[in-house]
Amino acid sequence: MSRAGVPPAVKAASRRLTWLPLALAALVLALAQIAPRVSPLFEHPILAFRLLRNPAASHLAVPVDGVTAASLTGSWGSPRPGGRAHQGIDIFAPRNTPIRSTTSGIVVTVGRNDLGGRIVRIFGPAGEWHYYAHLERFAEIHPGQPVAPGQILGYVGDSGNAQGTPTHLHYGIYRWRGGAMDPYPRLHP
Repeated sequence: MSRAGVPPAVKAASRRLTWLPLALAALVLALAQIAPRVSPLFEHPILAFRLLRNPAASHLAVPVDGVTAASLTGSWGSPRPGGRAHQGIDIFAPRNTPIRSTTSGIVVTVGRNDLGGRIVRIFGPAGEWHYYAHLERFAEIHPGQPVAPGQILGYVGDSGNAQGTPTHLHYGIYRWRGGAMDPYPRLHP
């Protein structure tokens, strides 16, 4: 036994434990710095959690200005080049017609891909991903930004594999677990 009656092994363990809170604090600070670069959802963790817990809306507004639900035509499952099936709905409108968010959520992607061209992805209620593709241009939005239903995300175009086709928005909904789902029934109840 050492002075004050504390065994040396206990003193050594105590010294090691004093570093644990400091190491955890450093880890939390480091994660706070890199998390937004990993996923924009980390910029608003409470909102992301609320969105995940909230149910998905059974009815969604048509995301293209001037287009009515009655004018929509479902194209889910239609054949596409390369043996793919269509996983969404095409909503035709003149070039540069505003495209609006169908739901509240967090902007996850403002960018490009080969099929969709200029795209926006929104993380919405029930963990659904709302996918807007073939945009002509983007509105003033950025990844990590919260959005409200009706907020302008971009404008109708023919980017990606839609170049040269009639201008339209490809709109898709993807479950957090379970893949793509047909948006037509929720846009046209």
